[in-house]
Amino acid sequence: MPKITQLTIAAESKPGVLAKIADTLAGAGINITALCAGEAAGRGKIRLVVSDAARAKRALAAAKIRSSEEAALALALDDRPGALAEVTSRLAAARMNVKCAYATTAGGGSAQVVLVVADPNKAAKLLAASKS
Repeated sequence: MPKITQLTIAAESKPGVLAKIADTLAGAGINITALCAGEAAGRGKIRLVVSDAARAKRALAAAKIRSSEEAALALALDDRPGALAEVTSRLAAARMNVKCAYATTAGGGSAQVVLVVADPNKAAKLLAASKS
């Protein structure tokens, strides 16, 4: 289970914000591989996993878009009821909080899940050990 870098952008929730971010990254040749965008009280929080986080941060900064980064885990789970429950139950049993999660399935039998936890190294070891 690879550790990845997630970029987070806090911005006003208004038309064109996501388009500007996507256009900026496209112009720098950076692929968005995962995206989660939520809104509360007129503010948006956009979380991205991209093909090159360092280049993405530079491109966003050049476009005057502030971003932060944090470590996350990218998991491939079976696309079946209970798969996410098994993973998150193991983390909960180890008293590890999931700060953020988003997922998708492509209908091919597997699901791709991004989890943000306080200690991704510890979580990766825990989840790898429980697979054995």
